[in-house]
Order: sequence, then structure tokens, then C-alpha cells
Amino acid sequence: MKHHTAKPEKTNAARLLDRARIDYELISYEVDEEHLAATHVAEQLGEDIATVFKTLVLRGDRTGYFVCVVPGDHEVDLKAAARVSGNKKADLIPVRELLPVTGYIRGGCSPIGMKKRFPTFFHASVAEHAHVYISAGVRGVQIRIAPQALLEFVGGETAVLSRPMASAD
Repeated sequence: MKHHTAKPEKTNAARLLDRARIDYELISYEVDEEHLAATHVAEQLGEDIATVFKTLVLRGDRTGYFVCVVPGDHEVDLKAAARVSGNKKADLIPVRELLPVTGYIRGGCSPIGMKKRFPTFFHASVAEHAHVYISAGVRGVQIRIAPQALLEFVGGETAVLSRPMASAD
């Protein structure tokens, strides 16, 4: 597993955690523009994909934008996500809306430090791990953090809102 010796630069998300005095670690990984998937990130980190969470932004028909943070090899169950967020229907937002809505780009979207605080829902399995990885807000850097601290910091709720992706063979 390749760890870079250079300290990753502090991101906005990291500074917000500093300010709140929350323990975390910044870990950099090799970015591959062709493979922005969480599975690639997990491989680069040498970590179990179940601990590498990806942050997805959805729009509900009633509540507007909300955030789902799910294991890297999961896809959001849109019906379940709509239900837990108080919507009838919900869809992933188009990639082009990601930056204007959150301030983040695809492959670097963190549940911490978005332009606005959106309701944030985590897959229930987040609580089973001692530490999880989430994007630090830029491609190539992950935050390793205790799930409880993360949930409290973003005001997240847990629910079963995703399912393992059909394996892509």
C-alpha cells in the first residue's frame, strides 16, 4: 500500500473538524481520472470497501437537496432514500449541479463543509466500524474518522438507504 510521505494539504472539511476539535486523519491516495469510483479509492488505501463511504447528493420532490453517505460498493436505493428523507420521489442530481450546489466536484464530494447544510443520511452500517473514510473535499485525499464523531458533526441520521451494487463483471 502506497502512503505518500508528503502531508496532504488541509482541506476546508479538515479545518472545520479542527475547529470542532474532532479527531481525524488525512490520508492521500493516487487519483485516477478514469476511475473516480470508491472501489478504486479503497484499493489505493488498502482498506475494505465497506469502510470507504461515498457521498451522493439527491433532490427530493418535497424537501429539495439532501445527502446520502453510503459504502463504496453500494448504490442508493432511491425509494428508501425518498422515504427516509420525507419525499415521495428522489433522484441523484446531475453531475453538473454538484459544484454549484455543494461547492465540491465529483470524486471529491465530502459530507462536511458543503455550501449549505443539507439533511444527511448515512447507511446504517457506518456504526459497525471503528473508523470510516470519507472524502476530504478534494480528489486524492480522504478523512479517516470515527463514525460517531462524524454523525454528530454533520447531524447525520442512519438508515438502510442503499444496497450492494450488482457486481460489475
